[in-house]
Parts: sequence; C-alpha cells; structure tokens
Amino acid sequence: MTYELYYWPGIQGRGEFVRLALEEAGADYVDVAREEGTAALMRLWEASDLQTPSFAPPFLRHGDQVIGQTANILLYLGDRHGLVPKSSAARSWTHQIQLTIADLVIEAHDVHHPLGGSFYYEDQRQEARRRSEAFRRERIPRFLGWFESILARNPKGDKFLVGARRLTTDLSLFQVVEGLRYAFPTTMKRAEAGCPRVVALRDRIAERPRIAAYLVSDRRLPFNEEGIFRYYPELEEA
Repeated sequence: MTYELYYWPGIQGRGEFVRLALEEAGADYVDVAREEGTAALMRLWEASDLQTPSFAPPFLRHGDQVIGQTANILLYLGDRHGLVPKSSAARSWTHQIQLTIADLVIEAHDVHHPLGGSFYYEDQRQEARRRSEAFRRERIPRFLGWFESILARNPKGDKFLVGARRLTTDLSLFQVVEGLRYAFPTTMKRAEAGCPRVVALRDRIAERPRIAAYLVSDRRLPFNEEGIFRYYPELEEA
C-alpha cells in the first residue's frame, strides 16, 4: 500500500526527515503536495471528518490511518521497515534521541525567526543576530557533543546511535548535519573537529545505496531560505 506524505512542496523542512526514512526503506510513496499541489495538502489537513487531525504538516496517510508529528511518523515507519529496535528499552531510547533531534530543529528554525513565524525575517534581523550568536557558540556544540557521546557509549560500536544498524535516528542526524552545514558553514567547520564520530556517521549514511541515489535525484529538494535551515551571511558573523 502506497504511503502518502503531506508536506509543503517547495522546502525540505521537517518533511525531509520522513522522506529519508521512506527512501532508505525503499517504500512506495507519493509526495502529495509536490505532485498535486498545496490544495491537496490543505484538503486533508482541514477535513472536518478526520478523527486524527494533525496540528501541522508533515503528516502521513497510510490506508485509513493519518499520522502526524515527525517523530511519531518515524516511529510508525520504523516499526514497519526495521528502522527502530524491537526491544522496549531500545525503542524508548531511540525515540528519546529522535525527540532531542526535534528540539535541535526547533532551535535552528528559531535562529532566523526568534520572534515567531508571523514576522518576516527582515522584521527581526537584530533579534536573529543575537539568537544566532548564542546558537552557534553554545547550542550547536552542546547538541553535537551529546550525539558524539552517544556514539562513543554505544556498546555495539560507534557506527550508529543505537545498536549495530542504521535507524531513523541515524538518518535524521545525517539531515541535521547537512542542514547545519548549509546554514552555518563556518561554524560547522570548527564544530566538526570536535565530533569525528558524528561526521563519520553522516558520511556513512550518505554512502548508503538508496540514500546516495536519492541525494542526486530530483526528489531531493535543495536547501533554500524558505525552510528550517537557512543561510544568511550576517548570522555567521563573529
């Protein structure tokens, strides 16, 4: 049965974390808004008879189920495609890591929109520069350092975050590194020196056959200044 992914058509955003899982799984899916337009997304999002409405995209329709929230979608896909562990303790740990990645994504977004999404970036440049300084100096090293420590402590080796095989968390951390490299290239050149295991994981995921094919396909949208990870040169200034 084909999965239907509902997300904004012109950006990677949170939908990209779901796309990476679908691609790695070799799943049959339709990126609905990209193929049918935003109106198709809005019809399901605003459907008054939907019993499990999502607060915001992305959401996934699979048969009669509509599942929202990125981490929740990844848990659902992971169960079906071997992208989350089977044991209860390992599943909880994996989900905890996924939720921490979600926290990082929120903070990355709030760098350029510290006053909220109702204001254009141009209306909050001064606040964004202050937020960026703290994010680059304090938060990026703290998050990357935490992931580095998880890899170092993994009893199955430091190739993946949990256990001995790739999971949704590894795919998501790949996307985070890619996004931060785009938004903060100078900062990341310095930060990556302190997290070689994270960088090696990023490279390991990029080399996986299905992911490698996806990254060079037209299904992989480029980063741009409408998404979560945005490059504004003034936010990289010392």
